[in-house]
Amino acid sequence: MVFGRRPPAPLLLARFSGLRRGACVRAMAPPRCFALELPGCTLAHFAVGDEAPDARPDPGVAALLGPPGRSYSLSVPEAGGAGCAARVRAARLHQRLLHQLRRGPFRRCQLRRLLCYRPGGGAAGLQHGFLLRDPRDSPDTRSALLALLDACPGAPRPSLAEFSGDPLCRLWQLPWERRDGQGWRQLGRERVVPVPEPALHPVVPDLPSSGVFPHREAARAVLEACTSFIPEARAVLDLVDQCPEQVQKGKFPVIVIEGLDATGKTTVTQSVSDSLKAVLLKSPPSCISQWRKVFDDEPTIIRRAFYSLGNYIVASEIAKESTKSPVIVDRYWHSTATYTIATEGRSVLPADGEPWLPRG
Repeated sequence: MVFGRRPPAPLLLARFSGLRRGACVRAMAPPRCFALELPGCTLAHFAVGDEAPDARPDPGVAALLGPPGRSYSLSVPEAGGAGCAARVRAARLHQRLLHQLRRGPFRRCQLRRLLCYRPGGGAAGLQHGFLLRDPRDSPDTRSALLALLDACPGAPRPSLAEFSGDPLCRLWQLPWERRDGQGWRQLGRERVVPVPEPALHPVVPDLPSSGVFPHREAARAVLEACTSFIPEARAVLDLVDQCPEQVQKGKFPVIVIEGLDATGKTTVTQSVSDSLKAVLLKSPPSCISQWRKVFDDEPTIIRRAFYSLGNYIVASEIAKESTKSPVIVDRYWHSTATYTIATEGRSVLPADGEPWLPRG
């Protein structure tokens, strides 16, 4: 999920050092703050809460939430309970909704990313969702949304709300609730108010559980939750389990060559490897690269866990081969972490030594 933003204040990430090994963060109370992706991949922040007589939301937000037209928010909470299984279910539901909101009666609507978060930061309560804007304010769109949510199997069930304006240019959120056997009904309204941009991007506290996994067990727990519907996940885990948890580089040098796609990395790595008579390794390693297409089609948390575990396999190969000769590596931890951070909402690279970043 791409979230660009204006350069933030220095980010304080030391709080991540206390993340429990192998655990995914549990969702808590529903969030009240929202980050809406605007044109140009910038973010606008707003909140839903107590009335503020003179408050007006950001003009960009007002243009996307208020009339003319009608806007709807859909957010995917994590199911009750704890563990990575709930996170994986929520991520797969989010992906399924994205595909459905791009087809059928919704094709005439505008679709934007919407991030819901709790005031004060922290990963608990973070919800990924969408803002669907119908420029024509057709009642068919509301009916199609309610039917779509009715068809969602089991938990978690996405939350739905719509936005409306009034003659005083105020914006309101009107949440919907489904009562079993009684259909859908609206639950009053709450005022949309401005909120300051947080110093810490709302998605950053969640990265150690959803993308930049700080240790092997954190990534392993994600794929373990996928084995019932992705057979290849078990094969990857079996290969990872064959690797020692603690490895030590040998006496020969290890050179990692990073770069964007189609920039000549393969040519350079092969040339350097030939010149130094070195062993050439790639990430993801050949033993799992045949499954890239399978995992590339999955939600971000699953895809990132796959590539992260691939790096652990490469680390084991580096430790073995560097005892005998120099080693050249075509991509490694650096690109895995950097790509995740860049696409999950940070325009500023982490400071050196941030404890939650993986170490090769």
